[in-house]
Amino acid sequence: MRMSFIWVVLLALTGCTQSVPLSSAGGPGGFDVKASGELYKLDGPGPYPAIVVLHGCAGITPQYHVWAQRLNRWGYVAFVIDSLGPRGYQTVCDTLNVSPLERARDAFAAAAWLRSQPFVDPARIGVIGFSHGGSTVLKAVLKPVVRAADATPFQAAVAYYPGCARDFPAIASDTLIVIGDADTQASVLSCRAFVDSAKDSAHPVEIKVYPGANHLFEAIGLPRNTAYDPAAADDAFAVTRTFFDKRLK
Repeated sequence: MRMSFIWVVLLALTGCTQSVPLSSAGGPGGFDVKASGELYKLDGPGPYPAIVVLHGCAGITPQYHVWAQRLNRWGYVAFVIDSLGPRGYQTVCDTLNVSPLERARDAFAAAAWLRSQPFVDPARIGVIGFSHGGSTVLKAVLKPVVRAADATPFQAAVAYYPGCARDFPAIASDTLIVIGDADTQASVLSCRAFVDSAKDSAHPVEIKVYPGANHLFEAIGLPRNTAYDPAAADDAFAVTRTFFDKRLK
C-alpha cells in the first residue's frame, strides 16, 4: 500500500512526460540498443540542456522520477532510461544479464535522440547514474567506449555510488563520483583509485565522499530506505547541481 501511494503521488507530480522507445538494431557503433525512456520536458521551446538518467540494478523505481523532477526544477530536460524492461528483466541485482557496457550504449542512444529534438541544445547534454547506473556512467566516459560506439561524449557525467573499475584508460567527459564512506556495496577505495588515475586526464574526475553515508543515501521516494541521510543528501544535491550548471549552463 505504501509503495502504491508513493507511485500515485509521483504520477500526479510528473507534469509533461513522454514515453520514447529507443530499441533498434544497429544503434551507436552498430550495436543493438534495447531500451526505452521517459522524457520530462520543460515549458517553452528551449533549447534547454538535458540530462540522461540511468537507474540502478532494480530498474525504474520512484527514486528516478523524483530525480527527473529535481532536474526539471534545476532547468534541465530529464530523460529516464529503462534498460531492463525492454530486455525482459525486472532486476539484474544478482545476475550479469545486462552489463554496464551494454547500458552505456543505451545512454549514447538516448543522448543521440535528445540531440535530434528542437527543444534540446545538442552541445549541452549530461548523464547521471546510480549504483549499476553509476557504473554505467563510468563506462560511458571512457574514450575507448565512446570511440567504439562512434558516440559524442557527454559534456558532464555524475556517478552516484558506482562500482569503480581497476583499469583506467583516458576519460572523455568531466566526471563526478558521489559516494559514502560506509557504503557496503560500492568501494570507496576503488573509486579513489579511479580518480587518482585520471588526474592527468584532459577531463577532470572529481570525487565527493560523505562520512557515514551508505548506498542509496540520497534516495528519496524509496519506502523503508534506512540508508537515507538527509544532511548528506541535501549537500549531494547542491554539489551535483553546481557540477552540472558549471558545464551545461
